[in-house]
Parts: sequence; C-alpha cells; structure tokens
Amino acid sequence: MIPIISFFTGGGFMDMGFIEAGFDVVFSNEYNKEFAILHDYGMSSWAKHLNKNKEYNISYVGSITEITSNKILKSVFPNVTPSLWGIIGGPPCQDFTMNGKMDGFQGDRGKMTAIFFNRIRRMKPAFFVMENVVGLLSNKITKENMDSIIKNYCSKEYYIDRKVLNALDFGVPQYRQRVFLVGVRKDLFKAPHPELFTKQDDICTMSFNWPKAIYKNAYKAYKWPQQNKFGDHPQKPDDIPLELCVEKCLKSINDNHVDNIDECLMLKKDADKRKEINEGDTHRRSFKRLHRFRFSPTTCYGNNEVHLHPYENRRISVREALRIQGVDDSYILPKGKLSAKFKLIGNGVPVPLSRVVAESLLSFIHSFRKAENDITDSFMNKKIKAG
Repeated sequence: MIPIISFFTGGGFMDMGFIEAGFDVVFSNEYNKEFAILHDYGMSSWAKHLNKNKEYNISYVGSITEITSNKILKSVFPNVTPSLWGIIGGPPCQDFTMNGKMDGFQGDRGKMTAIFFNRIRRMKPAFFVMENVVGLLSNKITKENMDSIIKNYCSKEYYIDRKVLNALDFGVPQYRQRVFLVGVRKDLFKAPHPELFTKQDDICTMSFNWPKAIYKNAYKAYKWPQQNKFGDHPQKPDDIPLELCVEKCLKSINDNHVDNIDECLMLKKDADKRKEINEGDTHRRSFKRLHRFRFSPTTCYGNNEVHLHPYENRRISVREALRIQGVDDSYILPKGKLSAKFKLIGNGVPVPLSRVVAESLLSFIHSFRKAENDITDSFMNKKIKAG
C-alpha cells in the first residue's frame, strides 16, 4: 500500500476514504485535543470492524508548526524515504466561509493553508491532495492569493489540478461543494503522458482523471420537494434516489442497536415553537428543519447552525449527522461533550467523496507505473534484439 501523511486530520473522515481506496495512513496530526480523543475512539472501532490489524491513532497532537518536517519523516520512514508517498489534508477553512470572519489568508486559520503548502515544499511527497471550501476560489482576492501560494511553494516541482466537487453527486445526502487540489511531482510523473501537462499563468497544470459523478448534477436533475407543514406525511417522488435523501439517515433515538443514535442536543423551553418550522425550511439562519425526501444542506454544526429532524421535534442525533457525512455505523464516538462531536462531524470530508478522489488518484498513479514499465520492457526488448 502507498503510505500517506495526514495533516489537519480531525475525525479522520478524509483518511477513511483513502484507506478504503487502498492507501495507508502512516502519520496523522490534529491540533484539537478533544478531536484527537474522538478520532482515536472512532477510527479504532471502524478499523476493528474492518478486521484491520492496525490502530489509527493521532500520531501528533498539537500544531503542525510545532513539529519539524524532518522529525515527521524520520518517525514514519526511519531508514529510507520511499519514492512514492503522499500528503493529504484539509486546512481550517473558517476564514474563507460566509459564516466565518472572511479574514482569508490573513486570518489565523487561513494561514494554515500556506503552512500546508510549505510542508509540501519541504517534505517533497510524490503527490498531495488538499480539500477546502469553495470560498477559497470564489473570491477574487483569495483566489489570487491561492495562486500566489501555489506559484511560490510548489509550482516549480509539481503539476497541479483542481476541481469543485459536490458530495451530492456521489451518493451523499448532502449538498456540500468542496475544492479538491491534487499535485504530483514533475520528476516522478513525466513522460510517457506529456499531453496531460500544460502551463497556465506560471502554474504547471495537468489533466487529472477526476471521478465521474454517480448522479450527475443531482441538485438540478431532480424536482426536489420544497416544504411541508410539520407533522404532514409527504410521499417520496418516484424519480429521486433514496440514497440522496435524509430519510436514509434517520433512525429512532430509542433504537439500542445503533451507537450514538440517542445523542442529540435538547431543544430548550421554546421547543413547541419549533413545531411551526416547516419540514424542508432550510433557508433559515438557524434551526433549519430538514426534509425527509431531500438532501441536507452543508453540515457546519456550530456558530448557531442547527439542523432539526424532519418529523420529530428534536435536533438530529450524532449518528444521523455521521450518516449524512457518509460515515459507517461502525465508526463509534465515546461518551462526551456533544458540541465537540457535532463540530468534529461538521468539519469532516464526506467519506464517499474522499474515497472516489482517492480511487482516481490511485488509478492515475497506476497508469503512470504501467506506462513506465511498458517503456522499460520495450527498451529492453530492443536492446536484446540489437545484441
């Protein structure tokens, strides 16, 4: 398996997708101590379910700035650093979101993106994958700053491609657009595919084989139900796949067979007033009631963002939130502060989306390996005939 180092690991959702695709996480990093504890518990239960004889605990709890690149590399590759290994991560994105301070790269969290690329420049992995919010590119100033970081930190040594992907198009019942940026080292990924690489605005680009959507442009492809009065019993439109509906993720909070299903933050004294919120009213600033036969808006629990159950007058549970992120029920979180759990879940990358990106990357790597082997075989055959 190809080893990867994970930065800004959080709950490990992005890691899970890469592990499922066939990569091996050999180092992980998380700054938040609460998140690290939740990660270790959840990843251990998930790995045990998969019969993996390996523990996926956070390797270093603390800021990425407090541990040197050399120390990380020596800890995972004590003898010889292999030629084929990578870095993945999703630097904190709050400074690029509408719900955040919009401080961009000047904010404390926005600066982590530059630090991420600085680590790539110093550690020189064969490839890297970064995930972040679309605000990173949708704003002219942040896009220019992002391009500047790429030019300064890795354009000389890496081919780059980036694309906005929506988790909804890949079977996740959530509208979640994210920017994925993939880079591969020029000296390792060159001929025999020169047609894949070009140069634009001083950035060396490539044509990466991005995953194809399972449900192409799902947001517009179906006539999604809008709103129903709370307590009604709407019927599922025949053409909408259940896989894309929140209903698939719901479960009674009294079901003792499902872990974390009974964990949900309670509505306070004004609970009865919440019954006035229609099922599917998700355009509110807070207390958005999900529709059972519609996808969830982007999960970003916290900052007054609350998602209500479609037909029960309560918030969604921890397990339901995990399912909306495409996390398997074998990933179990320990007893603890619910606000930390919801924040951890909301920060994560939907596992199915991470997996299809990882699978595309693996296919890309294998295509080069095969082509290089073909060239070597052809050269050797010619040499033998000449001899």
